[in-house]
Amino acid sequence: MGVMNVIPRSLLRRFVTAARSQVPCQRLCTAGVTPEKLVSHWQKVFQEHGITEHQESSEILVAHALGAKTFYSLTHELARSPVSSHQLAHINRMAQERLRRVPIQYIIGEWDFLDLTLKMRPPVFIPRPETEELVGLVLASCPELLQSAEPRILEVGCGSGAVSLALLQRIPQAHIVATDKTEAAVSLSQENAERLGLQHRIQILHHDIVSDSALPLLALGAVDVLVSNPPYIFKEDLSALEPEILRYEDHAALDGGPDGMVVMKAMLHLAPLLLKPKGHIFLEGDPRHPTMLQMWLQRHPELQLQLIHVIKDFCGKPRFVHIQRRDRPSSS
Repeated sequence: MGVMNVIPRSLLRRFVTAARSQVPCQRLCTAGVTPEKLVSHWQKVFQEHGITEHQESSEILVAHALGAKTFYSLTHELARSPVSSHQLAHINRMAQERLRRVPIQYIIGEWDFLDLTLKMRPPVFIPRPETEELVGLVLASCPELLQSAEPRILEVGCGSGAVSLALLQRIPQAHIVATDKTEAAVSLSQENAERLGLQHRIQILHHDIVSDSALPLLALGAVDVLVSNPPYIFKEDLSALEPEILRYEDHAALDGGPDGMVVMKAMLHLAPLLLKPKGHIFLEGDPRHPTMLQMWLQRHPELQLQLIHVIKDFCGKPRFVHIQRRDRPSSS
């Protein structure tokens, strides 16, 4: 007998009752429950409960339970075949977490960054799509990195290791020092490096550039590039963030202080000591930061740093800055 394409009335009544009462359906009968129907069901439940990206959330959870990256990568036959009781229970458990506003990345335990699949776990900061552009900016602005025998890069605030590992994959001869002020991030970055076979070209340090001594970094030698997606949220803006961020992600990776520039300023103060002559700095920040950074650098000419380029993200917002260390004028 072929699989029925119509939801049984008993199952349909459960869907309707759950939607009307705004109480998610905890247990669903497996008879006739296909991935397509589950996506439709959970999309409606998520939407009614104010879950952001309700369509994407339902598709990702169902696909993950079936061992796929995306819902649209499922075959037509699989998308319309009943799920197993084990798969249904797994989807239900994950959906309950999503209703508690747990980020999708933490629920499924992984996330793609460019062409890397990285492990994710709370409270380590989840890399955003715009940060992928930061990697491209470094590569496009510094073609000499691909030609150098052993280019050296320092990343401050590595989180899951996304930026450093993506750069290592694209610059095979590079060596990177990545730092983070939390043990959880250092541990996750190390795990991701090992899973990708990149652990021999990266050194991951537990270090807070704002409060810790700079000596461990200086001892490693000057670098060609300093790159960072630092905490840059203005403190007054933190309370307006989505519940997924406020409840589960590490606030230390978000809070940039009153002006969102506490970590940026610490890096820039050390940059002349950390960078090789004509070395580069690439920062991601709030759209207000490029102008603020330009003014701040003008007030600190002793640093010999020059903002040479402001780059907009894919939404058209000024998001990234390219700063370069200038040569000090020679004394006559």
